[in-house]
Amino acid sequence: MAKPKLALIPAAQGSDKLFSVLPSSGVGDFDFIRPSSATRINSKGLIEEVATKESRLNYPLIDGKAVGCPHHILEPQRTNFISYSNNFSVSYWLKEAFLNASVPVVTSNYSTSPDGSLNASRIVFNLNGGTTSNDVSQLEGSVVSNGGSITNSLWIKSNTDSSYNMSFVRPNGFYSSILVTTEWQRFVISSSIAGVNSTLRLRLRGSENTSDTADVSVWGAQVEEGLLYPTSYIPTNGEVNGVTRSEESADNAGNLDTFNSSEGVLMIEASALVDDMSERRFSINDGTSSNVVRIGYTSTSERIVAVVYNGIDEAFLNYDYASIIHNNKILLKYKENDFALWINGFKASTDSGGPSFPEATLTNMNFDDGSGGNKFYGKVKQVQYYDSALTDSELEQLTSWMSFLDMAQGQQYSIK
Repeated sequence: MAKPKLALIPAAQGSDKLFSVLPSSGVGDFDFIRPSSATRINSKGLIEEVATKESRLNYPLIDGKAVGCPHHILEPQRTNFISYSNNFSVSYWLKEAFLNASVPVVTSNYSTSPDGSLNASRIVFNLNGGTTSNDVSQLEGSVVSNGGSITNSLWIKSNTDSSYNMSFVRPNGFYSSILVTTEWQRFVISSSIAGVNSTLRLRLRGSENTSDTADVSVWGAQVEEGLLYPTSYIPTNGEVNGVTRSEESADNAGNLDTFNSSEGVLMIEASALVDDMSERRFSINDGTSSNVVRIGYTSTSERIVAVVYNGIDEAFLNYDYASIIHNNKILLKYKENDFALWINGFKASTDSGGPSFPEATLTNMNFDDGSGGNKFYGKVKQVQYYDSALTDSELEQLTSWMSFLDMAQGQQYSIK
């Protein structure tokens, strides 16, 4: 098989670049921007903070352990509106009890948290045998937000050999039943609310089929506005309006000598953060969105789209797939009257189309549509670009899994 002209394989952590191994000159490196700190999952499976402007290598977790190769993670701007994300002893966090129940008892720095430090809080809840809706033992944190779509999240685990049935209350006031085990889990609940106030509540309640008592550790509370999914942990420590993690972008890889405007192959191995039916694009372009070869997700649920556009859609290929939030190897071959979309070793769609681009048109590779819009937020394990159209046999090989283990880890399946 031919050698790729540009290849990004996540390997370097903590720089304002996403480094490509090819070309070796550095021309293929992406400029990375995030004007704030952020957190990632490191190679030990622990959550750690990285500094402003530093890119993030994030490791996939399977059964609570970091497994396989890392990926670059790029996320939109989000704010954690909880003022104290990991100090549950302060008065900001209400410890409430009604009727027969006891006030939750908090012990700070009791157990080792998901960041590996002795900074998780122990909280003991007790209904004292109460079985009515008025019997409540509850932890509550309130925020002022703009309403709309809200996502709450909290890491919880049992401090004993027992598991506990608890209620995690949604932003709209309805509860979800959760099972807290001896392993750390990040519990997530989302809903839309009309007002400007939201709360994060963890409780036992007599009418909600919860356990009578619960001895648990908690860590990393987060309340986010925006779409109905959680993003990476944003720590807070008393900030009245919470803390904001800035959006991330990566662009300007390659140059005029890197890309063949008349034919080539673009492959990306990636997963979406969520299937939210928004436009997210990865492209080779001319510095604008007027001439682009692009792969991405679209406003139709579970759809992968590949487009060659030079004022009109010379090729438009799509495939309705089972799950875009899982890792997929997606490839677009472009050549005059010969366009094809490949996914995970299969030719998913073809288009006889028309011409591609005049010579010396394509100059950049971006995690967006070429003009900075429709940013590709997601988890990216590799990018490859070839400056000639490859054969079907080569395209199948390029997008196939190397082994069952490779596929299972790529899809984050647990192998028992």
